[in-house]
Amino acid sequence: MAGVSPIPSTVTKYRRPIKWDVAIIGVLAVVAIVSSIIDPNFNTAFNISFLIANLTEILIIAMPMTLLIISGEIDLSVASVMGLAGAVFGVAYREGVPIWGALAIALLAGFLCGLINGLLVAKLGLGSLAVTIATLALYRGFATALLGTESVSSFPREWTRFAFGTYGDTFIPRSFPLLIAVIAAFWVLVHYTVFGRRVYGIGLNVEAARFAAVPVDTYKVMLFVLTGTMAGLAGVLYTLRFSTAQYDNAVGLELSVIATVLLGGVSIFGGIGAIWGVVAAAFLLSSIRSVLLLQGFTPNVFIVVQGLLLIMAVVIPVALIRWHRFREHRRHENSTQLPPGLQEDGSLVRTP
Repeated sequence: MAGVSPIPSTVTKYRRPIKWDVAIIGVLAVVAIVSSIIDPNFNTAFNISFLIANLTEILIIAMPMTLLIISGEIDLSVASVMGLAGAVFGVAYREGVPIWGALAIALLAGFLCGLINGLLVAKLGLGSLAVTIATLALYRGFATALLGTESVSSFPREWTRFAFGTYGDTFIPRSFPLLIAVIAAFWVLVHYTVFGRRVYGIGLNVEAARFAAVPVDTYKVMLFVLTGTMAGLAGVLYTLRFSTAQYDNAVGLELSVIATVLLGGVSIFGGIGAIWGVVAAAFLLSSIRSVLLLQGFTPNVFIVVQGLLLIMAVVIPVALIRWHRFREHRRHENSTQLPPGLQEDGSLVRTP
């Protein structure tokens, strides 16, 4: 029984969100066209490079976050993990650790943060929302304790160029191949492995997953560890891109990550979602942010727009599902009504 699981066949019933993904791609195309008309600078190599670089850290975290939310959990501490990993990276390098060693220590910090989150949620049975709100403050506090009001900015130039530079005169950031590799790896993991199918099964029905011999607790710990480690990697990239390690790096970035995942069609209730929808949502949000900045709007305006889109991403799918269920219920009621003059036993009603 351990080698056979009914979960993959169960997942095939849930294909409706693909339509949401297609809609997001359509909206992305419309936004790109309209933005190009509004401001010709939108299509410049510099702006496209900025657009891609701006979503790199978000997408790197959004990939494991997609799996985590599909499983029915969430991690609000990712931005604080980024800040802590960046602080660890900066302090380690400042104290004489080789740059590769500092990177390894920063990834280890992200790994440990994810492990703590996972153990608290899976082994102690605590809610992931409450746990990660608490660790959001805890990990940011650790970053503050490490750096205080100081900052570290003396990183090797070749490393900082990797984070924000481009290939020659093109618009392709040097970090773009890393981003593509991460997306491809998670695409395969989510959609073409037993691990990914079982994560869907956990999100759809956790009790059925346990009955199918899926080690649910172990899977959830692994997902939190994966999310924490990738947040650590994103924290290092963020630090190198801005050439500064400080305690408040990436404050508030968790909102962008979660908005990207939910806008990409991943259900907040778990069990539904696809990687390509999340990637399209990341480009959509980055495009909107870019055109707003080009038009002279402040970043606060984008935060409002992002919040509205996040509400839509949660409300609209739920409303569509309820409307679909209502129509199915009405159709069922109509199909069970007997024709005039016909009794339940199939005989006709006799009239005097």
